[in-house]
Amino acid sequence: MKRVIFLYFGLWVSQVVVLSDLFASEATTTTQVHAGMVRIDGGSYQPLYKENGKARNVTVEPFFLDQFQVTNREFLLFVEQYPKWRANQVSPIFADQGYLSHLDSRSVSKQDNQPVTYVSWYAAMAYCKAQGKSLPSTEQWEFAAQANDISPLGIKSAKFKRKILDWYAKPATDPLPDVHDTEVNYWGVYGMHGVVWEQVSDFNSALVTGESRGDSALDKQLFCGSGATQAADPGDYAAFMRYALRSSYAAEYTLATMGFRCVKDR
Repeated sequence: MKRVIFLYFGLWVSQVVVLSDLFASEATTTTQVHAGMVRIDGGSYQPLYKENGKARNVTVEPFFLDQFQVTNREFLLFVEQYPKWRANQVSPIFADQGYLSHLDSRSVSKQDNQPVTYVSWYAAMAYCKAQGKSLPSTEQWEFAAQANDISPLGIKSAKFKRKILDWYAKPATDPLPDVHDTEVNYWGVYGMHGVVWEQVSDFNSALVTGESRGDSALDKQLFCGSGATQAADPGDYAAFMRYALRSSYAAEYTLATMGFRCVKDR
């Protein structure tokens, strides 16, 4: 029995070492850490799903968010500096076969300022780490995404909810826009909706309810039609789509419709 416990502990330690080594060599930039970022003042945020049958409010502390999604040009500069993240060198553990495949068959210069896609969660994490930042949490991303162009709580507007759904309905085959040509919200953040889906640091806990130590599994009701009855706002269909995507995602996946931006807590 002791041998089995020791083996399990050894496997756990090896996983920690792998992840530690994964990000250890990414240097942190120390100049102009807030360049290209905007301050999100923080406040109260109501998650999509209830807890113990009740809607709840979560306090989000102030943070800084990238004004634009990370572009192809920015990410290619990163992989030049850290060769292990190049398409022909990245480990299959950290990215599937689609990784950066969109840059192989087209002129990169025409895509310089488009949001980078076909990037795995591991690669997005490494990029943000190299900038002295991190991926936003679900709560940070959703809090910032509540804003329309005139209010930090634009999501309370039925018209704004409809607009987001219309954005989400655009064909995925449409060319991606320059990040500077996207809609800007109250905070000065561009392209939060209707451009590409965006990575969050805790995507794999999106549907866990309550305290993590008290939950042995996901709430199975959230995966089916009855999930609407567990939602604080059953009419927020766009949020349902985001949570569904996160719940079906794996860290090594790369998608044509998935990009990211970074945050800094202070």
